[in-house]
Amino acid sequence: MTKTSENAIAVKNLQKSYGDLKVLQGINFTVKRGSILALLGPNGAGKTTTIKILSTLLLPNDGAATINGFDVVKQADKVRANIGLTGQYAAVDEYLTGEENLLMMGRLYRLSVADTKVRAGQLLKLFDLTDASKRTVKTYSGGMRRKLDLAMSMVASPPIVFLDEPTTGLDPRSRIAMWETIKMLAQNGITILLTTQYMDEADHLADNIVVIDGGKVIAEGTADQLKSKVGSDRLELTISQKSDFDKAKQAVDDKGLKVDAENRTLSIASKGGIPMVKATLQRLEDAKIQVENISMHRPTLDDVFLTLTGHVATAEDQKNEALAKKKKGKK
Repeated sequence: MTKTSENAIAVKNLQKSYGDLKVLQGINFTVKRGSILALLGPNGAGKTTTIKILSTLLLPNDGAATINGFDVVKQADKVRANIGLTGQYAAVDEYLTGEENLLMMGRLYRLSVADTKVRAGQLLKLFDLTDASKRTVKTYSGGMRRKLDLAMSMVASPPIVFLDEPTTGLDPRSRIAMWETIKMLAQNGITILLTTQYMDEADHLADNIVVIDGGKVIAEGTADQLKSKVGSDRLELTISQKSDFDKAKQAVDDKGLKVDAENRTLSIASKGGIPMVKATLQRLEDAKIQVENISMHRPTLDDVFLTLTGHVATAEDQKNEALAKKKKGKK
């Protein structure tokens, strides 16, 4: 692959183990230039390990990966010149001001003093931190720290940015603000690979999604494509306590009927659209069944994730992740 390829990132058969613990078992995916790819998976699935390999912080055991056409192992220096990285925790100096953090990063990148000042000013404005630029970071909110951390990864104007769970620990308002910032970067042509455990985050941001579990890619596609794997939209009806629930089931009379007797709900696939909904309600009315609530339920990425992986993040996932870190530390 060359730098003129449509793919900014290409991963082929990437593998990583710590002794007998296989963290990555041959994953494959690509990321198109100027797009956002979300890497989803429970704790211990291999998301952070993948980011570390792609950012040259960790060597793979096998397989290959290229960033902007440069091999992450053989051309690590060139890879580093093409990327920005924001980890799970904000890597900022809380005793410096926001502006001083950016100036320090510019000097580490060996930019001139003049260029560093110009770039710092641009980033402070871009991330809406100008008013807080002279304050020490220890006075910043969690959301402001995350924005500053992301700004620091952009000092050298990298074409590709890795975001490892960028909104972990943020309040809802700060998460939404970070989402807008990430979308803005993509609109400016930046290629973004982000890892997240928040399904709504991937749904909101990603052009494409890769789901990994147990170190393997188990699904890939757009949010809509993945949702279609779970099933169609469903009509959910809550039957009043005043009505006969068994009679309501008979009145609906659908082969794909799902019943929740405890909550008195009936759920059927709404493939027929509005006419099907009207016909179902008419049958219930004819049977003198009182419907307490009506709702349409569309499959979510949470549904997709649970269907594909069979679980959410578990204690065993976290144990495996901790074991991997421990074994890495001994090397």
